[in-house]
Amino acid sequence: MGRYSIGQGSGAQLRLIEKVKIAFGIENDTLHLRPLRNKDLPEVLRIEDGVYDYPWSEQIFKDCLAMGYSSWGLHNDGELIAYAILSIAVGEAHILNVCIDPNKQGQGFGRMFLQELLAVAKGKGAESVFLEVRPTNKGAIVLYEKLGFTQIGQRKNYYPIKDGREDALVYSCELN
Repeated sequence: MGRYSIGQGSGAQLRLIEKVKIAFGIENDTLHLRPLRNKDLPEVLRIEDGVYDYPWSEQIFKDCLAMGYSSWGLHNDGELIAYAILSIAVGEAHILNVCIDPNKQGQGFGRMFLQELLAVAKGKGAESVFLEVRPTNKGAIVLYEKLGFTQIGQRKNYYPIKDGREDALVYSCELN
């Protein structure tokens, strides 16, 4: 199996991606993690629009890339299947957006991708990671809790919905 790098020139040994390849019988070296680029935005927007009723705009993603947020894409056979935007500063990381292509959900990619994101955050000095999630997103909540996240709060009226607003559950994970 191959190697991959997080960032440029780090040459980090592939860990979880290799496990997913073995578990799902992927016998090629086409699954890889790399920083997002502006050229990835059409695929990011395709996934974003397919998953969220109120997706981020292209400009929000461009701003995140321009401001240097930690932005990652998981690619398989040259196709973007997941992406994430993290803000990392002063020992904390905040997952601002994470999304798995709906056609790839339930296949282990989300768990593996989130574990890699936690490793990236830790590697960049984060001691804890925070995120918000809709209470109605039961699958994501189960995944976050399996990965060691615990609910620490709730933000009232955080997310837009058709008939108003929905709260957000705030989760954190310590990276000890």
